[in-house]
Amino acid sequence: MASSSTAGSDRFRIVGGASLKGEVTVTGAKNSVLKLMAASLLAVGKTTIRNVPDIADVDIMSDLLTRLGCTVAHSGSVVTIEVPESPQHRADYDLVRKMRASINVLGPLVARTGHAEVALPGGDAIGSRGLDFHINGLESLGANAHVEHGYVIAAAPNGLTGAVIDLDFPSVGATENLMTAAVLAKGVTTIENAAREPDLVDLGEFLISMGAKIEGLGTPLIKITGVAKLNPTDHTTITDRIIAGTWAFAAAMTQGDITIHGGRADHMEVMLEKLAHAGAIITSTQDGIRVQMNHRPRATDVATLPYPGFATDLLPFIIAMNAVADGHSMVTENVFESRFMFVNELARLGAKVTVDGHHASINGISKLSGAPVEATDIRAGAGLVLAALVSEGETTVDGAFHIDRGYPNFAEDLRTLGANVTRE
Repeated sequence: MASSSTAGSDRFRIVGGASLKGEVTVTGAKNSVLKLMAASLLAVGKTTIRNVPDIADVDIMSDLLTRLGCTVAHSGSVVTIEVPESPQHRADYDLVRKMRASINVLGPLVARTGHAEVALPGGDAIGSRGLDFHINGLESLGANAHVEHGYVIAAAPNGLTGAVIDLDFPSVGATENLMTAAVLAKGVTTIENAAREPDLVDLGEFLISMGAKIEGLGTPLIKITGVAKLNPTDHTTITDRIIAGTWAFAAAMTQGDITIHGGRADHMEVMLEKLAHAGAIITSTQDGIRVQMNHRPRATDVATLPYPGFATDLLPFIIAMNAVADGHSMVTENVFESRFMFVNELARLGAKVTVDGHHASINGISKLSGAPVEATDIRAGAGLVLAALVSEGETTVDGAFHIDRGYPNFAEDLRTLGANVTRE
């Protein structure tokens, strides 16, 4: 099992200069598997989830489900969850504060038990991500929902009823919570301006395999016809497009050549277009993609947007690449207001980046220089490690536990590709 955040003092030590070459295999998607685990609450009995990554967040979600009365077993890349007839309905702060995906038990608990008390979640320090869409949507379905003493409290003692829900923003978390609540509601629910992420589609297909009736997955309009009960299922998680993207940027930044097994080009079209613009050669392989870069990257402008746009989770990587690219670039963040905390650490490595509101202006230089830096969230941490690979000398990245939450065996995979990385 992955180490949890008890290893808060761990750090990565990187000696720059390597060109990464070789093969990596992408595991199951973090942003999918945690939601699948939460949704298992919807059916009594044993649900099996396969292709589960060995990351700290899976352990946290396992602990949370155990606290709710489930029996969770983790063997290799398979997690089995035995869900009781009457699960508990309170998700306490000591676990929820560690991981934002904990909020995903809200919808299933209200649907199954008619009541939920879920602590306001923690997780990455990338900005305020309000729960208004979740709460308003549950109220549309007939629940009485509000925040009190640091908990989201939702009650629907007589069950939920289908409704038309129009989201002001295609929030992934809200779409997931409302979809998992609506599958057991009476009647038809439509979610307009729904999120379209592959992870959300994976969750929808998981629910369908349990007996849910859902149409329109992957489009802005999802229609859910409620059913009386769901059955446990056996499901294989999709591969992680953000990890695949991380390796693609690693190849481009270090002028390397990496074959990414399990990397799905159809989940990364905008990102791959940006890498091609930067000069990368991208080819499809039998089970993934290959990314090669034979010269210094060209500066590339980008703006993050909800899927199918450029993912906010990939922002640190394109900023790091642009920091060593040829030319000037502008990167705009449209999803989370605090994503640019990463830039302050990157500047310690000599990057020429200035931030104005939600825009970062980057003047590329040929090489960064090693220094001690600190990870503030999962992707920022991984982005700093990649930046360290194109820095002269030695860099230490503190806060390794952040990276552990999203990347199984990150240092080992980097070493396999030829990087000089140790963990201490």
